[in-house]
Amino acid sequence: MRPELVARLGENVPRYTSYPTAPHFHSGVDADVCRGWLQSLNKGDEISLYLHIPYCDKLCWFCACHTKQTRHYEPVTAFLRSLHAEISTVARLVEGKGRVRAVHFGGGSPTMLKPQDMVALGTVLRNSFAFLADAKISVEIEPNDMDEARLDALAEIGMTRASLGVQDFDPKVQKAINREQTFLQTKAVVDGVRSRGVESVNLDLLYGLPHQTRESVLSTVIQALTLEPDRIALFGYAHVPWFKKHQTMIDEAWLPGPEERFAQSQLAARAILDQGYEAIGLDHFAKPNDALALAAHSGTLHRNFQGYTEDRCETLIGLGPSSISQFRQGYAQNMPSTAGYGRMVADGGLALVRGIALSTDDRARGWVIERLMCDFGFSAIDLVERFGEPGRGLLGKASSIALLDPARLLELHGDYFVVPLESRPFVRSVAAKFDKYFETAKARHSVAV
Repeated sequence: MRPELVARLGENVPRYTSYPTAPHFHSGVDADVCRGWLQSLNKGDEISLYLHIPYCDKLCWFCACHTKQTRHYEPVTAFLRSLHAEISTVARLVEGKGRVRAVHFGGGSPTMLKPQDMVALGTVLRNSFAFLADAKISVEIEPNDMDEARLDALAEIGMTRASLGVQDFDPKVQKAINREQTFLQTKAVVDGVRSRGVESVNLDLLYGLPHQTRESVLSTVIQALTLEPDRIALFGYAHVPWFKKHQTMIDEAWLPGPEERFAQSQLAARAILDQGYEAIGLDHFAKPNDALALAAHSGTLHRNFQGYTEDRCETLIGLGPSSISQFRQGYAQNMPSTAGYGRMVADGGLALVRGIALSTDDRARGWVIERLMCDFGFSAIDLVERFGEPGRGLLGKASSIALLDPARLLELHGDYFVVPLESRPFVRSVAAKFDKYFETAKARHSVAV
């Protein structure tokens, strides 16, 4: 690798699952503002729903999600009452105008819910919103939670995609991250969901974890591939102990350095590609006939808070503590605290406490960043036709990068700006050059690769 690229391995930049990114949300966008945004949906709009379950029965030390550990189910029961109340309020404001195209259950650990509670949640969603006949239902699964009753409950709510957290199969690595999970446990869950008709299985793998080596990462990838997942997400571990205090349980001396992280990521990616998967964006892989691969081929791949997606819905409504909604007008986030969330949704209230309204400049920059993250390039003509003067301003920025940056992170091919192949692992760094908030931001981010 060229020295100027090696120097970028340790850069700290946003992951760009939105633009502007969440650290720039503010209290000026609150429940009153978002009530109007919800009510402004059009009758024919298709929408997505994201439900955040903020509990785990065991806390993984690598995790950077908004979640908390509980050994008792009573807090979960209380949270579910609040979640049902929020669903009722949002559905009343939407007034049946949005048809649900996709639902994603995330967390935390959605699968720690009791089977009857998962079924009840699925029922209240379908009773509250108009679902399209082919709506996709995806669920993040923690294999240690699973039993036959939970598998049956997920089938009953209509799950179409199961996403299993694997991380790493090496016992030494698992102990260091407090996530012990055998290959056979994982295989049993994959077999269980497939036997119940689920056609799409995603596995989440991580590199850059404590005690990981290139050999251990490759071993995990090879084992994961024997399960023939339809998709694989290969993420770099984000060590952010200033943001998630439990990550201080991981000794930083155990973590691989930037060059080793990069080597692990490239070795894992090559092993996946050699089995016929296609690379999707920065860190996803899919079988050629998977909807994600088809979206990438057609130029309709998108990126939201769940990562890369074929979901084209302009509106994503987040439900549950800390969940983020996306509207035509901007982004909004719920109260992160479960107690505060419960108080806000009681008696018909909304829990939205911060967000950002999008300017034309934000939309133009967001479009460039999304196309870079999804396609590793964008059309200069398309940019100007879509956004006019703000687009022309960004065109000048892109030209400057292509002509003057010695790292050659961006090149101009005809009317198309392209991130060259060897620079694609650093696409987050390229995207950051179009982020007007980044240079003045006080937020800290994870490393680029």
